[in-house]
Amino acid sequence: MTLWVKAQITQIQLWKKNLLYISLKASIDKFIAGQFSKIRIENPYTNTKIQRAYSFVNPPTSNKIEFFITLIKKGQMSQKLLQLKKKQNILISKKSYGFFTLKEILPSKILWMFSTGTAIGPYLSILQEKKDTKKFEKIILVHSVRYFSDLKYLHFIQNIKKIYQKKLIVIITISRERKKNFYYGRIQKLLLNNTLEKNISINMNKENSNIMLCGNPNMVEDLFKILVKKKNMTKNLRKKPGNITRENYW
Repeated sequence: MTLWVKAQITQIQLWKKNLLYISLKASIDKFIAGQFSKIRIENPYTNTKIQRAYSFVNPPTSNKIEFFITLIKKGQMSQKLLQLKKKQNILISKKSYGFFTLKEILPSKILWMFSTGTAIGPYLSILQEKKDTKKFEKIILVHSVRYFSDLKYLHFIQNIKKIYQKKLIVIITISRERKKNFYYGRIQKLLLNNTLEKNISINMNKENSNIMLCGNPNMVEDLFKILVKKKNMTKNLRKKPGNITRENYW
């Protein structure tokens, strides 16, 4: 049974019609970077309750609890979120959940992080926390969005890049429009035609790399199949460690 605690909204911004940023203040248990929490909104007048799971963007050491949320047209939770205001109270689960963490991944020369849309959230939490990143000599973040306007959180990525400097390589690809200084196309195609590896002069193989996949279920499944077939990689399990750690984002 989920234990809920009160959370006050300290900041809320509609970055675009389908992208929401929300910051909360609440007394929750310490979580591990990469995990997710649950948000619940109740209406005492209609006796309705609705809840959804969202991954933390902030590191566990931060006083702020931050989420990037993709809003779904006509979605019940999305409609409720759009009505929220600063200083209003909602509910958040006291405990956090999930195994999409660096704790579950063995050391390797290179860690590849693949994501789409707001599924970059867990990686931002992990990279800001820094814990366990020393297990990898190089970290490569590959992030995909449909349009440049979807990158409202670009400043988060840029600030993290400054911290890691040469250890972190950031590759951002836009799938539905061309933009200077950004890759063009879907991640699947860029991986299949070796564009990613060629452009940064790094070879991905099962001996030197661990892979994290987070985002659109179709992207996650496509990349998983490509990595298994093309790179002979295997799923990472606790009892049977492999190269690929995956998490669907809805």
